[in-house]
Amino acid sequence: MPTEDSLRDALSHVKYPGYSRDVISFGLVKQLTAEGDAARAVLELGTRNPDIARQLQAECEAALRAVPGIARATVEVRMPTGAGAAPGAAFAAAKPGGLKRVVAVASGKGGVGKSTCAVNLACALAQQGLETGLLDCDIYGPSVPLMMGVNGRPLVSDADKLVPLHNHGVKLMSMGFLLDGDTPVVWRGPMIMKTIQQFVLQVDWGAPDVLLVDLPPGTGDAQLSLCQTVPLDGGVIVTTPQEASLGIVRKGMAMFNKVNVPILGLVENMSYFTAPGGQRVEIFGHGGGRAEAARQGVPFLGEVPLFTEIREGGDRGVPVVVAAPDSPPARAFAAVAQALLEALG
Repeated sequence: MPTEDSLRDALSHVKYPGYSRDVISFGLVKQLTAEGDAARAVLELGTRNPDIARQLQAECEAALRAVPGIARATVEVRMPTGAGAAPGAAFAAAKPGGLKRVVAVASGKGGVGKSTCAVNLACALAQQGLETGLLDCDIYGPSVPLMMGVNGRPLVSDADKLVPLHNHGVKLMSMGFLLDGDTPVVWRGPMIMKTIQQFVLQVDWGAPDVLLVDLPPGTGDAQLSLCQTVPLDGGVIVTTPQEASLGIVRKGMAMFNKVNVPILGLVENMSYFTAPGGQRVEIFGHGGGRAEAARQGVPFLGEVPLFTEIREGGDRGVPVVVAAPDSPPARAFAAVAQALLEALG
């Protein structure tokens, strides 16, 4: 006779779309019973995406019918309703540890100020009273230690987990904390994937309200590893106004779409520069990020102009949001942080 264990084993082979983990390990199966030759399961999702619901329902029913002794299988899929459920939101109960919201900060190409945006957004969220973590997943070129003014080694907890370092009200983890000086990381893809998995699963993050993940440029191993390790609540894309940046941004957005990660919005960095005489100079053009967000049907989270104070704060290890919270550049980041929270629902 079929047992609950045999049914559970069958469902453990059904992967959540876009992830390497299955519906059992993600904690999505809430009820599972067998009566005679009939099996019934109830799945509770954190997404309102009907395509994912239909796919999981079909694959789970097929997996249950393949169990010896089962002739009929019924799978009920429950999805969240109401304003509190963000479209595409990940299943919070399935996140490792006490992580509540995990948001990736990404860019299609380097040099657009993605890490600068990530550190200032993290500090802005912390200033709003949220417990915030920042994970630097740029293994080859970690910049969070410099920008956040932290240079130390993480301790190991009694549970054999790395303890994040802490500054400006933000918990921090980076490959830069584990290297000596200018030691380069010369690794192939599998090592990158393993390290990112460890940074998510083997770090004692506690229970932050938001964990921001600063991704390296592109759509390679680091991005895929993160998406397959933890359910992301969404991605934020950082771009500059010119077409050379926007063209590659579209590839980054397509990458998130392929792994079922919702785009929370675009940020246009280096939007313009105000000369000492008050003249506005649009060095890289202007408005490309807003126009691209409208074209792609995703929120535009805001624009951050070029300010000398932003660069100086990053070089000193004191982000401008911390150094001068009432300054125009700090207010720009605070507005983007508020828009991000609204996009998260």
